Amino acid sequence: MGYRETYERWQDDPESFWLELAEDIDWVEPPKQALFDRGNDTYEWYADAKLNGCYNTIDRHVENGRADQVAIIHDSPITGTKSHVTFREMRDRIAALAGVLKAQGLAKGDRVVIYMPMIPEAIEAMLACARIGAVHSVVFGGFAANELSVRINDCKPKAILAASCGLEPGRVVAYKPLIDGAIELATHKPDFCVILQREQQPCTLTEGRDLDWYEAREGVAPADCVPVEGNHPAYILYTSGTTGAPKGVVRHTAGHLVALYWSMKNVYDVEPGEVFWAASDVGWVVGHSYICYAPLVHGNTTVVFEGKPIGTPDAGTFWRIIEEHDVRSFFTAPTAIRAVKRDDPTGEERKKYDLSRLRALYLAGERADPDTILWAQDVLGVPVYDHWWQTESGWPMVANPAGLERLPVKIGSPTVAMPGYDIRVLDEAGQEKPRGQLGAIAVRLPLPPGTLPTLWNAPERFHKSYLATFPGYYETGDAGMIDEDGYIYIMARTDDVINVAGHRLSTGAMEEVLAGHPDVAECAVIGASDPLKGQTPVGFLCLSKGVDRPHEEIVAECVQRVRDQIGPVAAFKKAVVVDRLPKTRSGKILRATMVKLADGEDFKLPATIDDPAILDEISVALGEVGLGKKAAS
Repeated sequence: MGYRETYERWQDDPESFWLELAEDIDWVEPPKQALFDRGNDTYEWYADAKLNGCYNTIDRHVENGRADQVAIIHDSPITGTKSHVTFREMRDRIAALAGVLKAQGLAKGDRVVIYMPMIPEAIEAMLACARIGAVHSVVFGGFAANELSVRINDCKPKAILAASCGLEPGRVVAYKPLIDGAIELATHKPDFCVILQREQQPCTLTEGRDLDWYEAREGVAPADCVPVEGNHPAYILYTSGTTGAPKGVVRHTAGHLVALYWSMKNVYDVEPGEVFWAASDVGWVVGHSYICYAPLVHGNTTVVFEGKPIGTPDAGTFWRIIEEHDVRSFFTAPTAIRAVKRDDPTGEERKKYDLSRLRALYLAGERADPDTILWAQDVLGVPVYDHWWQTESGWPMVANPAGLERLPVKIGSPTVAMPGYDIRVLDEAGQEKPRGQLGAIAVRLPLPPGTLPTLWNAPERFHKSYLATFPGYYETGDAGMIDEDGYIYIMARTDDVINVAGHRLSTGAMEEVLAGHPDVAECAVIGASDPLKGQTPVGFLCLSKGVDRPHEEIVAECVQRVRDQIGPVAAFKKAVVVDRLPKTRSGKILRATMVKLADGEDFKLPATIDDPAILDEISVALGEVGLGKKAAS
């Protein structure tokens, strides 16, 4: 059955479609009903069923003939080490860690924050939580103590699972001081922490609170899988909100597993037993869905990579791993491929490796520009598929369903909507726009299994953020169009969340940090186009009267503030001092116009601008940080 037949089968009878796909999952109590309408445009999937996420990803494979198959390949060019962990070994390690958590009083529904680098134990931690029905919240290791404390206060974990350090090329990042700082800042205090000591930088454990990852297992019984309801939260993953306060995206257990299982064959074109690699981090949704849960529930081997696309040691690292570990399907962000391209524009490193068994490269995280796609196709000699989804969706919304039917590629389009997603382009009044016209991308409700049912402890914010703008639809926050063939084009964000190397970051959060500097009276942050990272943040600082310190000092302090309070992941390096900001007469900062100035694009002078002369001052300031301008038309 091809794509069109599959999509129409879902449209004709979504209830039986999703109940049939649920048969790929092992249930303690199978679902009798797929969709549950909870009113007020909120829905849940498989809420009448019971299952366990860890059993489906690990134990069932041990019991069904895959015990000795490698579940995880760990490849760390930073440490120069590689390891393989089988499904049986993973089951035993996960059960032991889950036993420690259980012995410390952790139970179904309790939250656990995970703060780990890219090592197998990160997956072990996630699945140990799933094993006993605890709800995990992974926080990317690059986040500062302040950001970690905000998440601790929101989800109120009983425990933190962490490593003593993470590794970056040429440096060791000590995690323990960040954890201690976050706990000190937080009003909620976890009961205990379990710390994995890495030999690159062991830490001192806090007596009475911290347990050693391995010593804590002595004399503790391994934990069995605990059945949970289909609508039981598997995890909370925080994503940037336009207000700067993070939003806790909730993922329910059953729908998540059903959708991810389907996607492995139908989108990523892999069979159980084959090696799949998503070069991401467990702190992001790609790491949750396509390093941890999806490959393992489907019976694939997954690669956990601790390194960078370049510099560990060179631009051939991706190609080495694909050849050495027999990767059949590879998923990364366009920014990673751009980094490789910049370092090795003629693809000399790729020539060293045999990639004949690789089927395709998949790109997501931000818009894949045509130059990057064409370069990768030429260098790799395999199809390159852009596809589009979000933290909120948890799995692809728009993709080329290569395992179902390889559709013709249109450069610039992530192809077509996946089953479950009824995607429309709407105008500001919520009316559908004609084919080929730009508008807001929205999805008719209900969303399919695996998507967010709500935000953690914030149902009103969930409704306001996603459902209120277009009643009956999920608002994606992206703008785009659909062509005559039904191909979808994602053009831009419609809010002020910028995308830096695949990481969605709030400019509002950065502005809050900058405004806290004692010399800064007013500020704005925009996302300027960046050929490598997609977007890069640029700060504009208006100083308080009477400040006569060198501007370079103030800029350096502001850059450091963002690094300390949001983290290096923000890539905030450019800021300029200006006398004033361009505004409307009502006082709204004209950020969109500033972005066009920064990107060197023509633009129409906004009718509501207070003083057009300010734009010339902004242009001069942008020139100081190497960003271009054109005269306003």
